[in-house]
Amino acid sequence: MPTLTRVLGAATAAYSATIIAAPQVLAKPCRLTTVTGSTPAPVRTLIKGIGARDAAIGVAMMAAPPGRVLRTALAARVASDAADALIFGLTLPDKRARRKVAVFAVFWAALCAISAVTR
Repeated sequence: MPTLTRVLGAATAAYSATIIAAPQVLAKPCRLTTVTGSTPAPVRTLIKGIGARDAAIGVAMMAAPPGRVLRTALAARVASDAADALIFGLTLPDKRARRKVAVFAVFWAALCAISAVTR
């Protein structure tokens, strides 16, 4: 489990740092930007919160010792992505964005789940 899980944790942490620094990276595919392409302040706040949550999980996936702690971090990643898929998939204002974001979140949850059983 550790190798793929650690790589996915690093990717999660890196993407999360990116959306904290540049919330439009997530706001744009979610179609939560304005007609001029800017990201409204409330959307930036929520995306930065998601980024902080995911950065913490990603770092835990990279740093946790093998065993129960690492499995718990991985379960948190899978659960967070599944919840994102459900919530964004049902509630984003744009139908195409709902589908695209939900599919990506399910893909990432599945990839992380698979990492638990691969070596």
